[in-house]
Amino acid sequence: MTEDTQGASMDRILQEISAVGRKLEGMDNAMVALTAETRSMRLEIAGFQSQISGLDQQVMTVEAQAASWTNRDQELLQLRSRLTDLEDRSRITNIRLLGIPEGIHSYLRDMLPKLTDTTFDPPLEFQRAHRLGPKRQDGKGRPRPIISCMLCHGQARQLLQTARSQGPLRLGTLEIRLSADFSRETAERRRAFFSLRTRLRHLVMKFGLFEPARMWITKNGESRTFYDPEDLRMFLEGLHDTSQTMETTAQPSPPPTQDAQGQALGAGQPETVLDPDRRTAKDSQTRGRDLERLTKNYDDRGQVLQAVAMYTQLSDRDKSRSPLKPTVPST
Repeated sequence: MTEDTQGASMDRILQEISAVGRKLEGMDNAMVALTAETRSMRLEIAGFQSQISGLDQQVMTVEAQAASWTNRDQELLQLRSRLTDLEDRSRITNIRLLGIPEGIHSYLRDMLPKLTDTTFDPPLEFQRAHRLGPKRQDGKGRPRPIISCMLCHGQARQLLQTARSQGPLRLGTLEIRLSADFSRETAERRRAFFSLRTRLRHLVMKFGLFEPARMWITKNGESRTFYDPEDLRMFLEGLHDTSQTMETTAQPSPPPTQDAQGQALGAGQPETVLDPDRRTAKDSQTRGRDLERLTKNYDDRGQVLQAVAMYTQLSDRDKSRSPLKPTVPST
């Protein structure tokens, strides 16, 4: 090998080494960039983790607040219930009078014994009484109700019981009604219970509305008490659905129609099995037609049954030669 050839080989090797060096340098630069990108991604992930931790803390805080709000809602409902009960108890001596005209000026302690035709001993005593709502300028429409506060709770109960036992009270031609006084919430519950009376009567139930607002019902010897009208409505809907299901299940099948001779139609249909060994649809139709011809040409029911019994005992070959082929009676 000459010196020129060796020199050319060395140059080529050096060039390849330089190319490899450049590639390695490029890879080093790529590694540096990748390392920097990885470092930034790690920083971003750490930031995300910190945000997620903060969100977890916020969620826990919101859940704790929601739990406290739920407890507050329950406390609010309890306080509202207690407030309604206190208001009803404060109205326990009040009586509402409906239907007394505006122009009548009389003391209630004198009017009510006359309305109820009852002598109260001791006499009725009132703390105060006034009409509800603003006075109507035109004087038309229904008179404003009167609310009276009696001095004694026992007298208020006695007066209401007397009014209920006597039915509608009359002041001349006017009908006067007496009722107990309740808070707005209790009055709404009582109206909701009253709206269900028609359904209770339809279901043949004994029922009664007791003060302040609880409905007592009895059916088939079982008694239940409801404090919420919605619970009673759902209970009645369940009874109605159950009764409809029982009526649908127990609905009797329609009676069979009859022909002109009073015999039930439908006898001798293809479903009647004449030959248990033959169970194809075609054979069933053939047997049905044969039996139908027999029932049409024999007037006596006993002859028909005898012919059917004899016909079912014949073999298929004998049936073609059967002497029981009916003949149309001459007219």
